[in-house]
Amino acid sequence: MESNCDFSPLKQNLEDGIKNIIDLLEINLSVLGNENHCVLGSLEDVKEHLLKIESMAASYYLNCYLSSFTDTYDDLSVAAQILAKQKHGALIVVERSDSVDAIIQKGTTIGALVTPKILETIFYPGNPLHDGAVLIRGNTVVSAANVLPLTTVVIGDKKLGTRHRAAIGISEKSDALALVVSEETGKISFALDGKLYPINTRNPILF
Repeated sequence: MESNCDFSPLKQNLEDGIKNIIDLLEINLSVLGNENHCVLGSLEDVKEHLLKIESMAASYYLNCYLSSFTDTYDDLSVAAQILAKQKHGALIVVERSDSVDAIIQKGTTIGALVTPKILETIFYPGNPLHDGAVLIRGNTVVSAANVLPLTTVVIGDKKLGTRHRAAIGISEKSDALALVVSEETGKISFALDGKLYPINTRNPILF
């Protein structure tokens, strides 16, 4: 599988957003010495734009990271958005170069092609498999109800749930990418290299 980091529409939105922030900062800089203009309110706008750009950038890079290791990133996107809309919590680990077999406590073997339907079924509340993590290798759902190592790192003043701690934990011990859907907020994020990134769910293109 070849890497594909084009995703032109999303990339264009990201470029436009960054340019807008630069324009806002230049406007603030130009009026900074003018006592009739207070830039505090405008800086709040810049802060809001930055948060949107961060989320959009995460969406773009997530697809770049996934496209090198699975052809089913579109299916993962659809599944994550459906689960998010329903507020069905989910934790999906996409194995990359490093094997995670020695890191996780393996759950139930699945051995099925990745599809939105199978992921929706696994994470449906009440399903005995829904509490653990799904492991994806290539285009296959290898297993479900896997137990992952939990991070011990405290991230800011946020109290992270078990799924998010597990996502960060597996990404600290391997190069795997862990996709998380919060059952409380319906928000989507992913963990990579020990860091957690929010996903822009309002963008209809991919994520």
